Amino acid sequence: FASYYGDHMVLQKKPSGAVVWGHGELGAVVTVTLSGPSGLIMEKTAQVKGPSGTWTTVLDPMDQGGPYTLTAEQGLENVTLRDIYFGDVWLCSGQSNMAMTVLQVANASQELAAAAHYPYVRIFAAAPARSDVELEDLEQIDLPWSIPTAAENLGHGNFTYFSAVCWLLGRSLYEALGSPIGLVEVAWGGTPIEAWSSRRVLQACGLPEDTRRERQGPQFSLWHGTCFNLNPALCFAPPLNLALSSSTCPHQHLSGPQVPSVLWNAMIHPLLNMTLRGVAWYQGEANTFLNTDQYNCTFPALITDWRRAFHTGSLGQTEPLLPFGFVQLSTYRRRSADDSFARLRWHQTADLGVVPNARMPNTFMAVAMDLGDEHSPYGRWVLGWGEGVGMEFLGTGPIFFLFLGSIHPRDKQNVAHRLLLGAKAVAYGDKEVVFQGPYPTRAVLEVTRGLLNVTYSQELICRQRDAQAFEVCCSSQASPCQWLPAPVVAVGSHTVTLALSGCRTLVLGLCYAWAEWPCEYQACPLYNPQGLPAPPFL
Repeated sequence: FASYYGDHMVLQKKPSGAVVWGHGELGAVVTVTLSGPSGLIMEKTAQVKGPSGTWTTVLDPMDQGGPYTLTAEQGLENVTLRDIYFGDVWLCSGQSNMAMTVLQVANASQELAAAAHYPYVRIFAAAPARSDVELEDLEQIDLPWSIPTAAENLGHGNFTYFSAVCWLLGRSLYEALGSPIGLVEVAWGGTPIEAWSSRRVLQACGLPEDTRRERQGPQFSLWHGTCFNLNPALCFAPPLNLALSSSTCPHQHLSGPQVPSVLWNAMIHPLLNMTLRGVAWYQGEANTFLNTDQYNCTFPALITDWRRAFHTGSLGQTEPLLPFGFVQLSTYRRRSADDSFARLRWHQTADLGVVPNARMPNTFMAVAMDLGDEHSPYGRWVLGWGEGVGMEFLGTGPIFFLFLGSIHPRDKQNVAHRLLLGAKAVAYGDKEVVFQGPYPTRAVLEVTRGLLNVTYSQELICRQRDAQAFEVCCSSQASPCQWLPAPVVAVGSHTVTLALSGCRTLVLGLCYAWAEWPCEYQACPLYNPQGLPAPPFL
């Protein structure tokens, strides 16, 4: 069998058929049998073909349940996998907020203790790996298919395995559906979307494909100076020696490769034969530093490309519009004037504000801008001066580091809950589930009164009257667009009335929550009655 088949795994249940494949002797015939407690259920044969010597077969669609045994036999040799279940298989991918483990989240001890109640949520984690060419199979596995346990796998260590967002989503799906759930974690901290993209995506978005860039210098390695939850003296930021930084940082997986396609090649391409039910994605922080304004192309293009590749690789068993959920970026620095986080949140929706939309069908989004965690210990250290600087000695000289605040909020429970709502509505077709917050449908200007009335799609709950949350673009002869605050005057059941006192001229635009840290924890201005925040917009 290929590397990611093993005891305790979950294979995709009906209506799809699970794809099974492996390696063998060229030209040989492999017999695959599935057996249950009452004996043989099905038998399939497949021939080993070149040039790589692999065989592939599709099992007949199976109802949820188990346990089963799966045997592959070639001549006198055979391999048997035991304790196999059929259910829904979800792939979880992205950077460090996806890699952040159950050990690191809020109420970690409670979450870990609950692991024993979910023996039918099975977990698997690929090891971080890169390649300049597309690989057929995974080179290394961090966690083979396992029954969840607190110490051995869910709480293995920081940013290793198992992913908290993935686990909490899978656990919730199991509670909602009553079906076994297989979770496949494929994540690496500090990695941009370009590394997870095939060359097709890069070409579609006009981005360079040259994989030699990383070896030529620091211009493509923007995260070498970043170190999360580590002794800051062990990681360096420019202008110190970049080569030293990559060799002395003990957790290089927190500052992963920036080179285009290398993670697609080594970590996604080997999985394409797998039959999947859905994808959960948490990535984007690295792209607030790199190709930020191309993300409105690269992200939709990645989704389209992954869907096509998984559908083809699974011989049509993974559905063409594979449900794809993602987390909109949370927060980073409280008082930052930088708008790269705000821009990237907008680009995560293909500049349309909400999903699913025409450019991103069958997708769902968990808004997380109200889950900031300023006191999370999993922050970012860089060389710097000022408040919060810590001094570390390296050799004979001191080096000063600045803790820039946390890019890793510990509340992953709300993230997973919001993803769950989207999965139930989009992936499982539950029309009764409200899975996104209120979004404006129109804005009417009352010029004589200096007011702007914004109508929303859902009932509004106002948690905070923030004078800075809304801004309007005022046009004048001196400036084509000057953004000024538009304080909230009143909030109705579906409307927000804004004062335009600072804008005496033409209003050309309106934005909401357009900031790196737009609000305090669960205290953005607008929510719906279900507690979901209104997403930002421009």
